[in-house]
Amino acid sequence: MLMLTFLLSVCFSLSTAFYFHVGEREEKCIIEDIPGDTLVAGTFKIQQWDISRHDFLESAPGLGVFVTVTTYGDEVLLSKLYGPQGTFYFTSHSPGEHIICLESNSTRLVSFGGSKLRIHLDIRVGEHDLDAAIAQAKDKVNEVSFKLERLIEQIEQIVKEQNYQRDREEKFRMTSEDTNSNVLWWASAQTLIFISVGIFQMKYLRDFFIAKKLV
Repeated sequence: MLMLTFLLSVCFSLSTAFYFHVGEREEKCIIEDIPGDTLVAGTFKIQQWDISRHDFLESAPGLGVFVTVTTYGDEVLLSKLYGPQGTFYFTSHSPGEHIICLESNSTRLVSFGGSKLRIHLDIRVGEHDLDAAIAQAKDKVNEVSFKLERLIEQIEQIVKEQNYQRDREEKFRMTSEDTNSNVLWWASAQTLIFISVGIFQMKYLRDFFIAKKLV
């Protein structure tokens, strides 16, 4: 049961991990397409360029990161200053694209090729952190119970994601059908216009030739 739970947890994990470079007061934003009523967790760590070692330090004391999360409707879900590393959380109220922006709070850093900081970011969508609770479990029954609870939450998140993608696909199909219908009507209108212009030109030429007694 433990092995099955572990394998399913690995398969159903929904996360995105990467890093990027930023400069002084430079803001970097990413866009995440998130279903509605979904918990999102982001774990970050800042590394500062060390000119003496010609490498990035593992820690950057004294630095901080402004984290701002907004929707395309300008709804602010999160706006907070964090330290050099940490985790932020927010819950999406409605499905759609969410803008996650990070900006350093320092303006006096040593530059390396225009990049002064390296920020590692790990985004987890719909995942609850139960590792601490599992670690504190006093027996295997509680540990399995916590892992099953986590697995159920992940399955529910996958179902929610599938429903969201299904709704998006339906909206896209409706938009495509409307576009095809409009194109058909426009093509029919163009055909009628061309036929009307052709008939008018033929009538005009016929009347012209008759007036000039050419026919």
